Amino acid sequence: MAAPTKTGNILDRIVEARRERLILDQRRMPLPVLKMAVRKADPPRDFAAALTHDGVNVIAELKKASPSRGVLRKDFQPVPLAQGFAQAGAAALSVLTEEEHFHGSLEHLRRVHKEVSLPVLRKDFLFDPWQVWEARAADADTFLLIVAMLSDAQLRELLATGRELAMEPLVEVHTAEELRRAVDAGARILGVNNRDLRTFEVRVETSLALVEAIPEGCIAVSESGLRTRDDLSRLRAAGFDAFLVGERLMQAPDPAAALKELLGSADEHS
Repeated sequence: MAAPTKTGNILDRIVEARRERLILDQRRMPLPVLKMAVRKADPPRDFAAALTHDGVNVIAELKKASPSRGVLRKDFQPVPLAQGFAQAGAAALSVLTEEEHFHGSLEHLRRVHKEVSLPVLRKDFLFDPWQVWEARAADADTFLLIVAMLSDAQLRELLATGRELAMEPLVEVHTAEELRRAVDAGARILGVNNRDLRTFEVRVETSLALVEAIPEGCIAVSESGLRTRDDLSRLRAAGFDAFLVGERLMQAPDPAAALKELLGSADEHS
């Protein structure tokens, strides 16, 4: 498959900005130098194992803003938020590192990884192996791959790079065709994003429609739009192993308490 066609939607604009930024970053830090920095990074934590514990496994996401909703949390302090999520029972953490549209940074990820023992995922728009090495150098334990923005060749290359670094990525899909491509490429952790990144429309039913096509042996993650105990309970009963929850937590007065409420309620109703 050729690289996805540009249509001028939100995803395309973010990716184009990322491509321009990558050129500058690669000049600043050539790959051989970046690989030397990786040698100093802590060994990666086991993201896959964290998502397969008994109970409700939530990847708690830290993001200050989104293109669709603007600033989600003005008082955004990554380390205290991450510590609260860990104490509340999160299985893993996701940290947005895209600067322009999500107000994130790799520095947020570094600080969180240093202070919290959970696996930490780099949530960004990755399309080049250099970015995977960059993630590892910043102590990311894993990273996100978005099938909608990748060709088959890119997807396979990035999966291979991640495995070379002992990082099994979360491979995100939104349609049956994207799921087929991810499975054909050998993805082992499959995330169904309920949000269409081209329009930012959210439908939890997207996960329910695709879960049956996720192969046995793969870890199934439902992402985005998960706001209630019924959402998690229903999706867990349908076969999902883990859940990525972001805006629901970031918009709560007490994010850790909101996570604890979701986890407790989901356990009680599963």
